[in-house]
Amino acid sequence: MINYDLLKDELAKIGVSLDSYGLDRFDAYAERLVRWNKHVNLTAITEPDDIVIKHFFDSLYPLKYVHMNKEQRLVDIGTGAGFPGLPLLIAEPQLEVDFVDSVGKKLAFIKDVLRNSGLLARVVHKRAEEIGRNDDYREQYDYATARAVAPLNALCEYALPLVKVGGLFISLKGETGALELKKAENAIKVLGGEVVKFDEYTLPNGDARSIIIIKKISQTPTKYPRKSKKIDTRPL
Repeated sequence: MINYDLLKDELAKIGVSLDSYGLDRFDAYAERLVRWNKHVNLTAITEPDDIVIKHFFDSLYPLKYVHMNKEQRLVDIGTGAGFPGLPLLIAEPQLEVDFVDSVGKKLAFIKDVLRNSGLLARVVHKRAEEIGRNDDYREQYDYATARAVAPLNALCEYALPLVKVGGLFISLKGETGALELKKAENAIKVLGGEVVKFDEYTLPNGDARSIIIIKKISQTPTKYPRKSKKIDTRPL
């Protein structure tokens, strides 16, 4: 379904390579995404080349800056159709990944892709602020990722409580990244984070994107995360 050369060539520009198993898994992922999308609202992007660039390449862009090692743990918050966590798992199958979403149908789709691809991961049918107050998840992850979930000042309160000290929160944003980062400065500080990388880039099709990488430098105060209504209406 997808153009293997397009995916390989664009990823090579950011120093990422895939073996034949990885390419086949991305092809099967795209095929299932289009098929499931006829019945479950997963994405507005269904053309094969658009899936390669806007979903797969964009999701893998963090690997330009972050080397994810064996047995490290990643939590993908508000994962939806699996972006960016599932492409990262396909590229780095040694990762331990938890996919978190409050919508069961979307997690069912991820389970289907995992089963078909022979990949192992855990799906968590809960809200991020719920697991952020649970010791089984709180400050247990080397990485938290999120793409198109919430404004950054709110998103930090969902994500940073899950990241262990020394770990990273990787947020993928559109062209509003710089403005969102400015508004999130206080939240990042209060929650124990420090910005270590901000980059604006352009997808091969010309779409503007940005990446924000926040390092967890101290434990998050126990009163965070708050309930979702407070997070969204009264961000830090």
